[in-house]
Amino acid sequence: MGVLQEKLSSFYKSRWLVFVAAMWLQSWAGIGYLFGSISPVIKSSLGYNQKQLAMLGVAKDLGDAVGFMTGLLCEILPIWGALLVGAALNVVGYGWVWLVVTSQVPVLPVWAMCALIFVGTNGETYFNTVSLVSCVQNFPKSRGPVVGILKGFAGLSGAILTQIYALFHSPNQASLIFMVAVGPSLVGIGLMFIVRPVGGHKQVRPSDGKCFTLIYGVCLLLAAYLLGVMVVQDLVEVSETVISIFTGVLLLILLVPIVIPITLTFGPEQRHPEEEALLPPPQNKEAGKSQLDSDEVILSELEDEKPKEVDMLPASERQKRIAHLQQRLLQAAAEGAVRVKRRRGPHRGEDFTLTQALIKADFWLLFISMIMGSGSGLTVIDNLGQMSQSLGFDNAHIFVSMISIWNFLGRVGGGYISELVVRDHAYPRPVALAVFQLIMTLGHVFLGMGWPGSMYVGTLLVGLGYGAHWAIVPATASELFGLRNFGALYNFITIANPAGTLVFSSLIASTIYDAEAEKQHRQNMILQVLNASEPLKCEGSVCFFLTSMIMAGLCVVGAGLCMVLVLRTRIVYANLYGKASSSRLRL
Repeated sequence: MGVLQEKLSSFYKSRWLVFVAAMWLQSWAGIGYLFGSISPVIKSSLGYNQKQLAMLGVAKDLGDAVGFMTGLLCEILPIWGALLVGAALNVVGYGWVWLVVTSQVPVLPVWAMCALIFVGTNGETYFNTVSLVSCVQNFPKSRGPVVGILKGFAGLSGAILTQIYALFHSPNQASLIFMVAVGPSLVGIGLMFIVRPVGGHKQVRPSDGKCFTLIYGVCLLLAAYLLGVMVVQDLVEVSETVISIFTGVLLLILLVPIVIPITLTFGPEQRHPEEEALLPPPQNKEAGKSQLDSDEVILSELEDEKPKEVDMLPASERQKRIAHLQQRLLQAAAEGAVRVKRRRGPHRGEDFTLTQALIKADFWLLFISMIMGSGSGLTVIDNLGQMSQSLGFDNAHIFVSMISIWNFLGRVGGGYISELVVRDHAYPRPVALAVFQLIMTLGHVFLGMGWPGSMYVGTLLVGLGYGAHWAIVPATASELFGLRNFGALYNFITIANPAGTLVFSSLIASTIYDAEAEKQHRQNMILQVLNASEPLKCEGSVCFFLTSMIMAGLCVVGAGLCMVLVLRTRIVYANLYGKASSSRLRL
């Protein structure tokens, strides 16, 4: 009995259990992706016009991106407390919207509905932040795969929730709003004592590679399965029994990763001598404080005193030279021969506060590059309907479904590929981001040219590139600016999405589209093939040609900024992921 209790305790403290639970939480966390499905019932029930509905969409985007309070609360509250706040916001926001739509409470003005949508969607930021912060701290040497997989499941949650909703066969479309209000909150409350940073389980283990391989396999199977189900349900009228079978198989696929913590905990115990702790155990903050301050002072002095050529030496030789220089500085400081300066803030790779990060050029290079890539990608996603219609496609549903799958694979693949870059070559992770932004450049060119089949190729390339941003950028931020305040840093980075769409979609794409539509409208009026009362509509590749070329050019600029960041951070990544990283010094 004692052995079983010890095994159960070990299972509860397993970092892999936390990771699997975070994947499940993220599968329900992407409630913002369902706005396109719930907006028609809101519009019809409340009698909104398209402009009023667009205002609700803006509120949704802001709620999904504004996470300042989320980052602050995650540093103050326990992890379970942050999840509880997110669940409460989700229930209050979308629950009240459901009550209004079903006429159970009085109708509210548009601004109040925008506030409710903002509050409800803002609960998603708590689920995302808790999942990422917990798992990045539990897997500090596998940040790329961890962030990519978790963000991938968040991006795919819209398709997962839609399929689960189809299981209930509800004729009342308002019930989807009820599921959005209740489902994610129940999942968050159910997992709030599981998804958390765990202590003592941060070792490098040979089994990690096999475990990540299994999860990657589940991700590929899930993407292929959902794509197949979407195509079948779009082309063929399926019965309720078939839908139930589809949903049951989907849930089984989501449950497969739980075999990892079960096998590692209850399987034959194996210890490997190469296992090493990646993070030191927590120590008393007061004990040894003066010694820590002294070490930081000396290491800061090393940054100024060591010759520049030391950084270019092999890792083992660099360590010897730095250790020798440090010993000389310690002796000279003790004899009063040198005056040691106190350091002025953290260096790259150490823990930054958000305020400290905001005055660093590295942070703004990363953030502006994110605006260029992520903003242009989201602009394509938001305008897929008009893009496909301008090129002669009557239904944009297939492209919306496909780009969600490519987005998912981009997040998972971006994390995997960037991890190969840093793990195998100790090269800065932003180089992978630069490559994906060049891939997005090709995607924008295909969409702008309007060649036969270009919509399929363009959505593939843009979807992959856009998804990769959400795996690579958060992992890069944690490496350059530390894990302690990662929640606040991550939530500031998410502002790049609405900032990018504000410029690319609201200012550039819509302005150019309306100008081309008005030009075609006047030409058709002259030819007397169009009534003056008909709405403006643009046809042909000219509608988004200039917009696509502008976004392609800005993606090239973003890739250039990434390469500047690569040149600035080579030594940091050499220290973090070099072959001698276990004995590196934090300079």
